[in-house]
Amino acid sequence: MRYKGPIYRPPSEANSLLIQATIGCPHNKCTFCMVYKNGPRFMVRDVAEIKEDILKASEIYGQKVRTVFLPAGNTIAMKTDDLCEIITFVKKVFKRLERVTVYGSSQYIHKKGLQGLKRLADAGLSRIHVGLESGDDVILKRIKKGTFSQEQIEAGKWVINAGIELSLYVILGIGGKDRTIPHARETARVLNHIEPDFIRLRTFVPKINTPILDEIQDGSFEMLTPHEVLQETALLIKNIQVSSCLTSDHYTNYINLEGRLPESKNRLLEKINGALKKDEKSFRPFFIGTE
Repeated sequence: MRYKGPIYRPPSEANSLLIQATIGCPHNKCTFCMVYKNGPRFMVRDVAEIKEDILKASEIYGQKVRTVFLPAGNTIAMKTDDLCEIITFVKKVFKRLERVTVYGSSQYIHKKGLQGLKRLADAGLSRIHVGLESGDDVILKRIKKGTFSQEQIEAGKWVINAGIELSLYVILGIGGKDRTIPHARETARVLNHIEPDFIRLRTFVPKINTPILDEIQDGSFEMLTPHEVLQETALLIKNIQVSSCLTSDHYTNYINLEGRLPESKNRLLEKINGALKKDEKSFRPFFIGTE
């Protein structure tokens, strides 16, 4: 099997077979992301070549494969016909397959439209992992996400209506000190409109060779302290009104939060309040990410 460039997958896809369908990211402008800043440039792999890798994987793993994740950073940008063909083929090869998933940004999901997403669902696409990051349009513009809240809402609702599971990622602290309250409230507003299956929390960690790290170093971006991140998290959870599975399955977070909303809301808020009583020095130290 062939892979090119950095290969990332969500923690929930740790046991999935990785078959690379695209290379790089077609947007590649987010100020907080370093993954593809030095290349490779975005490209879609040849369908025949992808099928060869799928067949090679079947020789290695047989029918043990239960879940497949198709990297790289924005595979939903692949032509719908080609992506449908790959998904149909992988389900044909692995008879006991339970899930096929991809990464996808809201703007590229939106380009598919509801009908395109329904075609992907019919082909067997099970779940899309989306970096929502924030629902605050000011923040989305600052971090050059390439989308805006209304587009996020429409794209997310289309995914759900098409019958595909939606896993949305929120970056705690990505608005800095000056946007922490709007970040929590506006993100909750967007989540309430979309009603995703999963809400996954990550805490902002600056990465080397990124524009946002330059902003931190010149003082134009003020990072939240651990307590401020927890306060932002509490405000976010308080304002989420929909039924969704919330998880913080990531090494960047200060505490682990797992629960079904709204049933677990009080328990999660109590856990945050308990953490706020701890000295900030007891949490993981500040660091700059290198990957």
